[in-house]
Amino acid sequence: MQQAIDYLSEKDTIFKTIIDQYGIPVIPSRPQGFETLALLILEQQVSIDSAKATYLKLRTKVQDFQPQNLLLLSEEEYRNCGVSRQKTKYIKCLSEAILDKQIILESLPNKTAQEVREELIKIKGIGNWTIDVYLMFSLQEKDIIPLGDVAVVNTIKELLDIQDKQEMEIYVQNWAPYRSMATFLLWHHYLQKRNRKITYQY
Repeated sequence: MQQAIDYLSEKDTIFKTIIDQYGIPVIPSRPQGFETLALLILEQQVSIDSAKATYLKLRTKVQDFQPQNLLLLSEEEYRNCGVSRQKTKYIKCLSEAILDKQIILESLPNKTAQEVREELIKIKGIGNWTIDVYLMFSLQEKDIIPLGDVAVVNTIKELLDIQDKQEMEIYVQNWAPYRSMATFLLWHHYLQKRNRKITYQY
């Protein structure tokens, strides 16, 4: 971790500024597996707190949180837990993919980030943001930056005055091979500046 911070601080003054102003962030982690991916589906395009509330209702309903049990729930039961129709479909697609062995989640830690991406992207409802966060939080990949994340993009715009997505993609290559740590620092700045604290489920 310190090696990554030292490297980034030398590469780009914004990281030294973030650390001087707000300190070093706590790096979160999440377990590997189905439950984390289902939770990440719930977190798509909503606040972490909102997704957590929905997840906890679903978790109360299905205490043995396994793909086969999530498939048994009706659309109405999902809706009563606060899960949208679209996200219900996504969770069921993920459950089916696991049960049909289209994907074996236990094999992912032994694969490259690109191989993980190629496997997960085939599942309806799992896009690059979900894959990026899973790679960072669950598989501890060191060189991921989710440019589909609003907080990351807005912080880059604010600190570096880069407005164009393509320019961002080129610029952040400078932060390799520690782009995950760069992302955690950008999130840290975004939350601290707004005096917000996130407690991740798990």
